[in-house]
Amino acid sequence: MMKLFSALAVAGLMMTATTATSQAQESKVFRKMTAGQPAPLHGSMTQAQARKQCRMELGGSRESKRSINIKMRQCMDKKMNGTM
Repeated sequence: MMKLFSALAVAGLMMTATTATSQAQESKVFRKMTAGQPAPLHGSMTQAQARKQCRMELGGSRESKRSINIKMRQCMDKKMNGTM
């Protein structure tokens, strides 16, 4: 009976120790994710909206496919961040 009780106690302590370390790691990751500047929400678009708007703006341009793709990416980034 005493061995069973001590085995359960040791198992409980080990479970608590592993849970505490995983929670500490989760809080580190959460702090990293939430650090920095908050994204401006006023005027920002979803990815689909930004893609559609940028496609309309860049449509008909006579440039290489590579340069259009670069400009498209930059345009979408600006519109999704609300800076344009």
